Amino acid sequence: MIINQFTPTFEPGAVGAHTLAVRDVLRAAGHSSEIFASEIDGMWADRGALLLRDARGTHADVIMYQMAIGSVVADAVLARDEPIVVNHHNLTPMRYIAGWQPVAAHGVAWGRGQLRELAARAVLGIADSGYNEADLIESGFTRTTVVPILLDLASLDVEPATAPVRTGAVTWLFVGRLAPNKAQHDIVKAFAAYRRFHNADARLHLVGGGREDSYARTLERFIHALGLDDVVTLTGGVSPAELAAHYRAADVFVVCSEHEGFCVPLLEAMHHRVPIVAYAATAVPETLGDAGLLLDVKDPCTVAAAVEHVVSDTALRAQLIEAGARRVRDFDISRTGPRFVEALTSARTTSAASS
Repeated sequence: MIINQFTPTFEPGAVGAHTLAVRDVLRAAGHSSEIFASEIDGMWADRGALLLRDARGTHADVIMYQMAIGSVVADAVLARDEPIVVNHHNLTPMRYIAGWQPVAAHGVAWGRGQLRELAARAVLGIADSGYNEADLIESGFTRTTVVPILLDLASLDVEPATAPVRTGAVTWLFVGRLAPNKAQHDIVKAFAAYRRFHNADARLHLVGGGREDSYARTLERFIHALGLDDVVTLTGGVSPAELAAHYRAADVFVVCSEHEGFCVPLLEAMHHRVPIVAYAATAVPETLGDAGLLLDVKDPCTVAAAVEHVVSDTALRAQLIEAGARRVRDFDISRTGPRFVEALTSARTTSAASS
């Protein structure tokens, strides 16, 4: 079979890595597969993706669209006549970004409309979580399935950079783009409470891009107002080696997100044997399972107390680390890859039956 993928932008990140992994598992299974994108990040120019214009004159048995934002690529997919599969990575609810990121808010509104249009054409919607599958159903998809995002755990085993290093101070870590829905401000509040009531020497690393946005600038001012400039680090984007070093230096991974469609960094933390404390919102409980300490509320003192419990209770810490090591194996590409290939190849049969 020929199964081609279409994505707005081919770039480093969870969706880009997933798109590349899908192409690779399809080819390994004997299928022909290409990736077409309207933009290709220079860092990934050697990964073999093609520009959208190169799709002209091609034909596939099935085409798959990677949905994460509104794009002209979705319109191009809708204009084609092949059976369409939509791989849905979620659209951040407007309430979290409208006042902070007007360009992203436009993209989300555009994407929401395109998702409904795609529902009318698609033979299948694949969601990377049950939470995202509910979004597909609400948008009008009549046939859906859940296959987690494809992650090659071996790709996380890179040699860490030399910094940061363990200093003996308790180190908090969160990895994710600086954004209101990821609620880094709530992590900072909890961290301030932790330093006041539990450990005055603690450090916090917030790893992720987006430092140019208004939310990030406001977050920096908030950190300054709390007098935490010297102990809270906003790293911006980092290399895989630097990211591995951050996980190696961390004592606890803390999530206070209001909205996550899947949350790949949870898997990274599990793989790197970092215990997790997380607010139980949206897809986080589904991804985390029993491999972390889930909180029903995230007021600063509750989060701080939970972190102290994980840091100081040796038995609990070991239990969470081992549970994470077991849980993350469920998401390895050796298990999820065949499921993804099966879902995609079934789309052709479904299309033929309905025509």
